[in-house]
Amino acid sequence: MNVRRSAAVLAAVAVVGAATPAAADPSPSPSQAFPSALYGGKDPKFDGVWRQSLALLAQKTVGVKPAAKSVEWLVRQQCADGSFAPYRADPTAACDAKTMVDTNQTAAAVQALTALGGHDTVTGKAVAWLKSVQNKDGGWGYTPGGASDTNSTSVVIGALTAAGEKPQQVEKGGKSPYDALQKLALGCDGDDAGAFAFQPDKKGRLAANADATAAGVLGALGKGMVVKPGEKTEAAKGQACEDKKTPQQAAANGAAYLTKALAEDGHLTSALPGADPQPDYGNTADAVVALAARGDTGQAEKSLSWLEKNASAWAAQNGPAAYAQLIFAAHATGTNPRDFGGTDLVKQLNATGPAPQTAEKTQAAEEESDSDSGPFGVWWYVGVCLVAGVGIGFLFSGRRNRQQP
Repeated sequence: MNVRRSAAVLAAVAVVGAATPAAADPSPSPSQAFPSALYGGKDPKFDGVWRQSLALLAQKTVGVKPAAKSVEWLVRQQCADGSFAPYRADPTAACDAKTMVDTNQTAAAVQALTALGGHDTVTGKAVAWLKSVQNKDGGWGYTPGGASDTNSTSVVIGALTAAGEKPQQVEKGGKSPYDALQKLALGCDGDDAGAFAFQPDKKGRLAANADATAAGVLGALGKGMVVKPGEKTEAAKGQACEDKKTPQQAAANGAAYLTKALAEDGHLTSALPGADPQPDYGNTADAVVALAARGDTGQAEKSLSWLEKNASAWAAQNGPAAYAQLIFAAHATGTNPRDFGGTDLVKQLNATGPAPQTAEKTQAAEEESDSDSGPFGVWWYVGVCLVAGVGIGFLFSGRRNRQQP
């Protein structure tokens, strides 16, 4: 994503001259006025729809009902043909050939709006557009017509699955998305056995890419950004890489590569040219989700613990999409995102945008509590407390948000 989408956007730079979301303007100047419905304070021109989608999807995942105007903002970003661009300052203006729509923003919006429900027309048009720009090898590039890459293909698979489609049946030229992913997976020879490449280089060679591998494992499993932990499997690092050409085996091979990459320090690393390697918090979170989705919980839990200890400053600097990634990782491992190494990720995410509506889980718990208060109802007890001179506030003081299952 990019946060995780970094590799995809870097590739797009060479094609369309755009910068990566991470390189967006650090903060708006006083003269810049971004929509109040938007999450995050940085310039949204490269990642507005992406980060809004992740924020809303993360809120929904933990039982928080997003602000209605934030959902409406996302819906109104859609172009007439069903696609989404990163940001349209004036959504009443029609999209044209200069509107830089892409598969990643569109697929993220589909996953978020499908989870929220009630937007079938919007998501249906978006899925139809995604199908219309599928490449002949079965995959997708970041921009329509661009060479297929693992990250874009995988995020579209997640959107198709969320919308009720069967990715293996979405074909172009007889090729499905899984065919594209398998062509981007490395074989079982060498130190990088089982990894996914982002794209082939100009000579058709594949180079291992941890970011792409985390995405490729999820894509090969037919999963989106939000996953429940899979059934526990044999430790990935103990599994032999096999060249068997099935999505399941590709996912297993990729998981083994990630486990090996994470084993030493608990995190993945990244380095800019001329810079020393640095911890890659976003891709580590994605790797946790990928491993948990397959049931490789041992390393997933260890890396999640590393994130709990080290990722709070990174998330605060990078905003809503980063908080969402950590929430997805916590959810995938059964960890409470409201007590993530002492940080309430949900509270921090909510603070980056409009106040959400009531938390659905909390509201349901309160209604259940009221219904269980006996034949006289809760207000009978309130009355008793008033008579006894006890404040109503005491009655409710012990209520707290419950951990999201």
